[in-house]
Formats: sequence, structure tokens, C-alpha cells
Amino acid sequence: MQKDIQLTGIGNALVDIEFEVNDAEISALNFNKGSMTLVDAETQLKILETLGDRTHYKCSGGSAANTIIAFSSFGGKSAYKTMLGKDEFGEFYSSEFRYLGIILDAAYTDLAPTGTCFVLISTDAERTMVTSLGATAMHSKIHINDEIIKRSEWIYIEGYKLTDPIGVEVVRHSIDIAKKYDTKIAVTFSDKFIVDVFRKDLDYVVENSDLIFCNEVEAMAYTNSSTRDEAIKNLFAMNKSIAMTLGSEGSIIKWEGETFSIPAYTAKAIDTTGAGDMFAGGFFYGITHFNDPLKAGHLASLASSRVVSQLGARLKESHTDLKYRILNEVK
Repeated sequence: MQKDIQLTGIGNALVDIEFEVNDAEISALNFNKGSMTLVDAETQLKILETLGDRTHYKCSGGSAANTIIAFSSFGGKSAYKTMLGKDEFGEFYSSEFRYLGIILDAAYTDLAPTGTCFVLISTDAERTMVTSLGATAMHSKIHINDEIIKRSEWIYIEGYKLTDPIGVEVVRHSIDIAKKYDTKIAVTFSDKFIVDVFRKDLDYVVENSDLIFCNEVEAMAYTNSSTRDEAIKNLFAMNKSIAMTLGSEGSIIKWEGETFSIPAYTAKAIDTTGAGDMFAGGFFYGITHFNDPLKAGHLASLASSRVVSQLGARLKESHTDLKYRILNEVK
């Protein structure tokens, strides 16, 4: 069967609602700055009461969803598997995906609201995420059929799906289908706490993946390394392709046995939300369309530098301009 979808995401569906805050407000809310915390809908309502009527930014998201949206915006053919509530946020989410031309393979429920993520953005551009999964926590393997994965060149799994048994079943079932149809598998660690708390399930996904995305903190935790260099050595010893971000020092890529050092592009950080997601979207586009890991790494680095220079995980400038810049400059 022809693979007419280049990338399918398996992840949570969350409507991101972003607020600009200061450190004192984060402390008063009893959250650790820079963390991702799972809460119930009641806790989110209390946060809304505390923040008042200040201006906020809203968009459809979730980690893997952000990557799929970026990939599609560059011109890739993509799909997304997830679950939504039968509510206003669910309609908002699905309408955005229709507008973006992404195949949304979503189940719907009236038993829970669409998931939401409050993104609290500090003055130093750090983001603290407070997430209520809602309907997306009910996304089970019965909602995963073969067809979309069968048509896909790649599936991309977010580590956040490993935080509950239902999500683990979705991931394992998706891997089984991918292997059945020779669909390549990629995973993002998503967050250090996924490595720390859900290591056993993450190990299974890593063992079955062709490509791993992570940052240096996650890599150090996963390899039990005390330094970045040690983490790179240990992670790159695996028989996998790796895309590892190094913050302001760029990234390092291992692709089919070769290693590529990718520089960072200059940016004045305003909001780091979605930087890793954008990196993955740019890299996937470069690999599937340029067939060149060096150009893919540069596109990923450039795009992620641009997204942290603005508010929100959705890149506002022309994706086309960025990809042609890389094609012209990187030889």
C-alpha cells in the first residue's frame, strides 16, 4: 500500500491557554517553576480565579500535536490520533486541524471535557504548565485502528502518553500496528519526569523506536550520566537515530551512523513553549523532504529559535521562508 501520509502523531489533545505571570504568582499557586503538573479541572478553575481577566492566548496543542502542526505548516502531509470532549473546546480543536489540512483521527466523548493546559509564562521566558487531561485521558487502544498508521511513513509518540495505563496501551498497540506495516517509529521523551517516573514503559518504546528526540537534561537522566558529554556517548551507543537539543549551544544529531553538530540560531527568548516540539517538526520535514540530516537539523534549529522569540507554540512567520533559507544556505 502506498504511504500517502508522511507523519502521524500519537498524543494528547489539549487546548493551550497561555498567561504571562511573574515568579511570585507561580510560587503563590504552589507550582514548581518550569515543571509540568497534572491537575483536575477544579484546580484549573481556581487558577483562573486567581489570574483574573488578564489577556491570554489560546490554541490547539499538546506536545505531539504541536509537532504535527509545525510539520504540516512546512508543507508535510500529516495526521493525528487523539480524543476530544463533545464541547466548545473540542470543536475549536477540530476546526483548527481542519483549517490546517491535518487528518484528525479523533474519538469524542461526552463523559469528560476536552483537555486543557494552562501555560504560565514567566518574565525570563520559562514556562510552567498546569494540565487537566480531561477527555484525552480516556483515549484507549480501542480507538486505534490500523488504517492511518498503515498509510504513514512515520508515527511520532509523545512521552506524556506514558503517564497512565490507558495511554501505555495506546502506545504499545500503535507500535504493534506500525511494525506490522513497516511504519517507522519515533518517540520524544517529553520531560525529565517521564524518564524518572515511567522508565519501564519508556524503555519499551525506545527499544522499538527508530528515532529518539530528547534534550540534554532528559538524556542525562535516561543514561544515568553526570555530564552532557557522557550522556551523548551513552545515548549514541544505542543502535538508533538521535536528535538531541543542547539549549543555547544548538543540537547534535546521529543519523544512520553519522553525527552532525548543529549550531543554535540567535534568538531573544520570550516564551520557550513548544521549542522542542517545533524542533521535531522541522527535523521531520527536513528528513522526509530534503532527505538530508544536516539540512533537517538546521531547519529544526532555526524554526525553534524563531518560536521562542514570540508568544505561543505556533510559529507566526512564514514556514516557507525558513525552509528556503536553509536550502539556500546549508550545503
